[in-house]
Amino acid sequence: MRKVIAISILTIGLAACGVVNTFVDGFKYAKAVEEDLEQATGQKPSVGFNVNNGRLVQVTVSYPRLNEARPLRELAEATRSAVVKEFKQTPENIVLAFSLGQTAAQ
Repeated sequence: MRKVIAISILTIGLAACGVVNTFVDGFKYAKAVEEDLEQATGQKPSVGFNVNNGRLVQVTVSYPRLNEARPLRELAEATRSAVVKEFKQTPENIVLAFSLGQTAAQ
């Protein structure tokens, strides 16, 4: 009985290590994307990600404001390149967002 419990605990522990490593690495990659895009655009975005079974499902890149100095297509391409380079895989979806700030009450 003790052997079964010990093996179960060991198996659960080893499975959890993979999950923890995925998230730790993901946060490192997200930070690297933020740094790359800050150098390229002059604005530091916030980067979030969603992983499912080791597969990168979605990366969300949110800028603090609109970047009027660059065309949207250029910004999208810089974002796509940084995400693929740093995460080392192409996500199923990349969401590019901008904060418009507080709006006046109507």
